Amino acid sequence: MSTTTTTPTRELTGNYVLDDSHSRLGFVARHAMVTKVRGAFTEFSASGHFDTETPSNSTAAVTIQAASLETGNDDRDNHLKSNDFFEMDTYPEIRFTSTAVEADGDDYRVTGDLTIKDTTKPVTIDFAYTGAATDPFGNERIGFEASVQVNRKDWGLTWNAPLDAGGVLVSEKVTLELDLSAIKQDS
Repeated sequence: MSTTTTTPTRELTGNYVLDDSHSRLGFVARHAMVTKVRGAFTEFSASGHFDTETPSNSTAAVTIQAASLETGNDDRDNHLKSNDFFEMDTYPEIRFTSTAVEADGDDYRVTGDLTIKDTTKPVTIDFAYTGAATDPFGNERIGFEASVQVNRKDWGLTWNAPLDAGGVLVSEKVTLELDLSAIKQDS
């Protein structure tokens, strides 16, 4: 039986690894100006230090395998993995490394360097703390969720096709969606 804690978040300070089987790194982009396509990366790893007393001491590092991209359509996935977009053969990993963390109550603003292909740009993400629990195996977990909109062209993901009725096939704006469960590594 798991229990959700109501203890102060300061007791959650420690080193964590992301539980990839209970986390999602997803994205949403508008397609043909009329609908949204959703996808996710299924292979990733992340670790960090969470310091609730001094949030600026918190850190996070994420590595995503570009080839793990899935949208539910093999043709689209292969196109996104190609040189038109992620160039996964040349750039097999997407990376995020935090550079600053600020607290707002139990929520956190994380700024860091996002590297896609050969371009690194700063991104600021507002994370909502979703809780803490001890799972049936004795693991101490914390959860966060976030979404942030980025412009894919900032990272050299510029391919597009014009539509006869106006507009383009793929939106420049992409929303990144993060649902994270991390397991504490120390007491």
